[in-house]
Amino acid sequence: MDVSYEWLKELVDVPVSPEELADKVSRTGIEVDGVKHPDAGLKKIVVGKVVSATPHPNSDHLHLCQVDVGEETPRQIVCGAPNVAAGQTVIVALPGARIADNVKIKKGKMRGEESLGMICALQEIGFSENVVPKPYLNGIYVFNEPLEPGSDALAALGMHDAILDFEITPNRADALGMRGVAWEVGATYAEKPHFEEKPLTEGDRPVGDFLSAEVKDAKDAPSYQLRVIDHVKVQESPLWLQKRLWLAGIRPINNIVDVTNLIMLAYGQPLHAFDYAKLGSQQIVVRRAKNGEPLTTLDGNEHELDDQDIVITNGQVPVALAGVMGGLNSEITPETTTVVIESASFNPVNVRKTALKYNLRSEASSRFEKGTNLADINRALDAAVAWMAELSEGQVAKGTVSPTSVSAEDVVVDISLDHINHVLGTDLTQQQVTQIFEQLGFDVTESDGLFAVAVPPRRWDIHIKADLVEEVARIYGFDNLPSTLPTTTMTIGEYTSQQKRIRRTRHLLEGLGLTQVITYALTTAEAVEQFKLQPGLPTKVDSPMTTDHAVLRMNMISGLLNVIKYNQARKETDVAIYEQGRIFTKTGDQVRPTEIEYLGGAITGNVVAKDWHQSAKAVDFFYAKGIVTHLLGDYSLADPIRFEATQAVAELHPGQAANIFVGDQLVGILGRLHPAFEHAEHLPATFVFELDLDALFAAPRQEKIAQPAPKFPAVTRDIALQVDEQVTNDQVMAIFHEHGGAFLQDVTLFDVYAGDHIAAGQKSLAYTLTYRRDDQTLTEDEVTQAFDKVKAALQTGIGAAIR
Repeated sequence: MDVSYEWLKELVDVPVSPEELADKVSRTGIEVDGVKHPDAGLKKIVVGKVVSATPHPNSDHLHLCQVDVGEETPRQIVCGAPNVAAGQTVIVALPGARIADNVKIKKGKMRGEESLGMICALQEIGFSENVVPKPYLNGIYVFNEPLEPGSDALAALGMHDAILDFEITPNRADALGMRGVAWEVGATYAEKPHFEEKPLTEGDRPVGDFLSAEVKDAKDAPSYQLRVIDHVKVQESPLWLQKRLWLAGIRPINNIVDVTNLIMLAYGQPLHAFDYAKLGSQQIVVRRAKNGEPLTTLDGNEHELDDQDIVITNGQVPVALAGVMGGLNSEITPETTTVVIESASFNPVNVRKTALKYNLRSEASSRFEKGTNLADINRALDAAVAWMAELSEGQVAKGTVSPTSVSAEDVVVDISLDHINHVLGTDLTQQQVTQIFEQLGFDVTESDGLFAVAVPPRRWDIHIKADLVEEVARIYGFDNLPSTLPTTTMTIGEYTSQQKRIRRTRHLLEGLGLTQVITYALTTAEAVEQFKLQPGLPTKVDSPMTTDHAVLRMNMISGLLNVIKYNQARKETDVAIYEQGRIFTKTGDQVRPTEIEYLGGAITGNVVAKDWHQSAKAVDFFYAKGIVTHLLGDYSLADPIRFEATQAVAELHPGQAANIFVGDQLVGILGRLHPAFEHAEHLPATFVFELDLDALFAAPRQEKIAQPAPKFPAVTRDIALQVDEQVTNDQVMAIFHEHGGAFLQDVTLFDVYAGDHIAAGQKSLAYTLTYRRDDQTLTEDEVTQAFDKVKAALQTGIGAAIR
């Protein structure tokens, strides 16, 4: 909520600057996200009076304006606004002025005519287009009251104010009104707010002459209050009211609608105004909508309602969605002469579901969802009609139509001083605690250390002792609470074995050059079916916010590819990322999905940058495989790790994809994206991997045994094999390790060749075999004997020809 510092000072004495206030309030419970000064960076912007406006001789849309800015003679200013006219009071930026975006205004000529300044629109001095009154959206702003030419325009527009951005949590909806904020600030600085109630003068004609009302189910509208104002003149609001609204982020509309928004900002109580003549009846009925019943809301959108929606009707057809938005068929217009004002309390669950269903979240629905002060329902209504009567010269009908009402009573909570000190670890005295409750505006009585605290309806979030303890803690100051260790026997916390492994996995991947990212667990219905390691059914969200976040993910790769695309769009072409998180899968009879820890990675671009002494090196399949191999090697798995070529994953390249097995269990996939998939998704050549961490956690381990450095020399033998091109390196390595003997320490592939001097359908693989004994030096005969066994096994096992 945007809180005006100047408005706040009218309600409570604030002894500090806006920045100090923001810091203090943030430390007492309500975070203030920042302080904005609307006039920051602006200067030399004054009020001007347009003396004359004539067409520019060399343009069909420009005007030559003579503008009085408080100097001896008017200034000539060329203006292109379509609504500029003589007699207007406007905003003028003088030469040397700074306007929005730090734009400097200079003297100049436009189409040959001198221009000594600029007549400004609100947007040009920093106002958001969302708060600019609609008549001035495409032109300059015109003040609707006389101001002294040459005076400070920023002051007239309220821009010397400071706006505090209060981040209101759902439990503190009492601070969604300026009065609630005033109570909060007053409690912080031991200052009591001072509110002035607008006096209401009623006419002689009873409200019953105008209309009656009925609420079909009191649970839908526990309190429903109506008043009527006759003989109103709908017009533009005075400047002070417009300032209140646009500084709070609300667009001024007219004096009737603006008052409803003013009262909502002041009391936190949403109101709604109906054009009495457009109701078409003298009856208001609050009921549930009928399935398929139509309503066009004020935003011009048509909706087909259902029986979960609460509607306001004229007895026949809906004229508003209760607590959400009014209907276009009862909108206040300049022709309106009689107004019906509604102040109510609606079922928060229905309001929330209706607002979400029709995408009609509004300031009003947000407040009704979280709750409002029941004691202010009639008070806000009376204040609203009092202001409307004054600003529109209308006459208030006598009395209130009240088909349902609630009684707002104080909630009395008993709590002891010992309990407060025990929970907080403090030594607060009875006097200190009493003072804190009084600062909060709570009535309190104390006897023998037991407090009876009467909590007013404006703090409907407080019901139990724990709530009062929290209030004492935050007003006393969280930073003043002592730091103590529990006196009972403590259990020292530590990471589980899985948590340790996950942390080590992250460190290893970051050491290998990958950066951790976090993506949404919700994805699209199409992406959820891609890159699946195991069969399963997706989990759909009942009410997704968008179609891009409609299903819980079943793979990690899709989210990583979104990150790749995001970086590519910003010219970041060398990206290596990973994410550790959970996927969600279920079988046909499951309601709640199974959560499985997964790890995913994606690499694209160069892994070695071009430099003066080396050329760039792009990522390839074996680079990605090396990362996975290094990572899995750290898991100390008892079963062997193997990579098996696959074409089963449609999104991966059929010739550069592999399933990853530990023993006979599938634990992951690795490969390059299919070129067609890359093209369809506008992705560069990208290599991905995905691992089932839960399966790896459950796999049997073997102990790592430290080995002393070898004392005896190693002996190497090179061998080149001509084999069928379908034979894989894994098949050859398996024969080496099975038949290499006890002294074979290592096997390295150092050359792969196919081409001249090699038969068609054949390839050459060259390896270096390293032999060593740990107890003595190997003899030539021992090495030769072991080497001959390997050669024989290669010839018989895979039909290899020794080159």
